[in-house]
Amino acid sequence: MLATIGVGSLQEIFDRQIPEAVRLGRELELPDGLPEQDVYEHLRALASRNTSTEDELSFLGAGMYDHYVPALIDMLMERSEFLTPYTPYQPEISQGGLQVMFEYQTAISELTALPVSNASVYEGPSAVAAAGYLAKLHNGGKRFVVSAGLHPHTIETLRTNAHGYGMEVLEVPLLAGASGGVTDPDAWAEAIDGETSAAIFAQPNFYGAVEDAAALSAAAKASANPVVVAQVDPITLGVLAAPGECGVDVAVGEGQPLGNRLDFGGPSFGFFAAREEYMRRMPGRIAGETIDVDGRRGFVLTLQTREQHIRREKATSNICTSQALNALAGVVYLTWLGRRGIVELGELLLARTHYARERLAAIPGVEKLHEQPVIREFALRIDADVAAVRRRCAPQGVNPGVDVQALSGRPEDRGVLLVAITERRSRADIDRLVDVLGAAVAAETEASVPA
Repeated sequence: MLATIGVGSLQEIFDRQIPEAVRLGRELELPDGLPEQDVYEHLRALASRNTSTEDELSFLGAGMYDHYVPALIDMLMERSEFLTPYTPYQPEISQGGLQVMFEYQTAISELTALPVSNASVYEGPSAVAAAGYLAKLHNGGKRFVVSAGLHPHTIETLRTNAHGYGMEVLEVPLLAGASGGVTDPDAWAEAIDGETSAAIFAQPNFYGAVEDAAALSAAAKASANPVVVAQVDPITLGVLAAPGECGVDVAVGEGQPLGNRLDFGGPSFGFFAAREEYMRRMPGRIAGETIDVDGRRGFVLTLQTREQHIRREKATSNICTSQALNALAGVVYLTWLGRRGIVELGELLLARTHYARERLAAIPGVEKLHEQPVIREFALRIDADVAAVRRRCAPQGVNPGVDVQALSGRPEDRGVLLVAITERRSRADIDRLVDVLGAAVAAETEASVPA
């Protein structure tokens, strides 16, 4: 083979293709190999250091949530027809997979009140970045205006992609104080101008507050003509107005709450829905319904020319078959819940979250970060070191929530704890959190007082 392609060695291939400046120039610093049984013991020891939500009472959230996953989902996802197929290049033998994509798209469109959905992307933050690229292709703007209420990881992902696009990201602050917690409407309207490609906010936002989506959308359109993007928590759409009803052009989000377990961080899937005028700019694939030559209903990949396997280096998006398996879990979960079930779930979360928020805010040294409406997650300000308080809770088998400053790096987030409630957290669990967190805050406050 070397002779056929005209080189004398494998190293010569590398020397020709890889610039000197990017080569490591030394051996990798790796330990010697181990026998298989020793590798197994090493990996088992590493795995034992993990703590799952089955091992502690967890109130973690911030984008990934411990919802109940019914056994029905595992049963269907593990069927070989869904678990093993690759990209459905040949529709005549891929009807089951294509129909799953089509049904998934239908469910997401109904949930978001937007007419077009793709057959999923990788996860929530990259879905926002893909929406930004769609906006750039659509209007050629030079700037993304984003609310500070977006998840910090989402903003980081968008900034990384924007750098490649030669664009900037302008962050709009939230209103401060008890009546704040939501995007500053005046700063939002002022930031959006003719150079704005996309105006992006979260619903609910990272701190749990429910934004006025209709007002933010209207203000964006009044200021210029950006693509209005909402990063949406799908579980809340049982009780909140759908983004399509609020003037949003593109709705994206993290699909993990829809029938996907936490799984120590992944994989999950991202959903992406939009108005029809953006359909040909959307990333990923879109499955469509058709009629064959015999008049029978069938399914095909209608739009996939933007993908890497079709256009190679000219592709405008990258998506993988494995994400369709996670999206299958999403549509099975939504079907399991049904139209009434997702409303009932939202109402249950509203009630339990309200109970938890009021009880926790009554603890001395703990207060609400804001007074805005919340659905299943809320932020508290603690008059103590959050990391130290969390460490005191750990031996009690309770994880009280996310240390927001550790995640965001923002100085203003010092002392902020983000608490998430799912249907798996009962009233008794919330009472347990109140007791453990109250004791931890009191102990840490006392310990920090100079003798």
